[in-house]
Amino acid sequence: MTSYNRVFITGCDAKTEWMLPWFIKEYKRHNDTPILLCNFGMTAEAVEQARLDFDDIYEVPRQKATGWFYKPSAMLRAPAIEKVWIDTDIHVLGDISGIFNYIEDEKLAMVEDKPWTLRRGETWHNSGVVGVRGTPMILRQWVDQCKAKPRQGDQEVLHEMVRYDPLTRMRFISDVPNIYNWLRLQITHDGQDSPKKLCMHWTGEKGKNEIRRMMYNNG
Repeated sequence: MTSYNRVFITGCDAKTEWMLPWFIKEYKRHNDTPILLCNFGMTAEAVEQARLDFDDIYEVPRQKATGWFYKPSAMLRAPAIEKVWIDTDIHVLGDISGIFNYIEDEKLAMVEDKPWTLRRGETWHNSGVVGVRGTPMILRQWVDQCKAKPRQGDQEVLHEMVRYDPLTRMRFISDVPNIYNWLRLQITHDGQDSPKKLCMHWTGEKGKNEIRRMMYNNG
């Protein structure tokens, strides 16, 4: 597999591969940075199509866990110096290459999860978009913890790792502007929106229904 300086990466399994054609079409409408796909267990037909749409496809060792538990491992193994993970339920609305400017050594570059921060009374960061340089210690620890706690989501696992000490969060997470990961609940529940947003994250089943609507209307 080719090695890259900068890439975006995403991944999916057979349950979520239906979003890939929509996701990659919208990504390529605005971006020319190479984008890789990590196969978490897709169907053969989806992989065949993805070979035409993505710059490379790779895999990570299979675990008992499924789906997004593979995300940290996919980031760790991506063949690039700087890499940004982006979930497939994100609508890319513009050129998002500027996010690489927010990556720092030995940190995960992430957007604060404002809805969860508001509702839970403590700072959360959303794992729908995550940037790293190399293989920082926090990423390797995140991989290990996801394997050890497969019943939790990857975002919840990371939060448990950094929640108890604000200095730990500051040491291992660098903040990225909200426009790179605007969450559905910000609009539908909190009345927050911005015409400058570059990534609209359609979280949850209600978000997936919105993606289905967009796919249907766009033929």
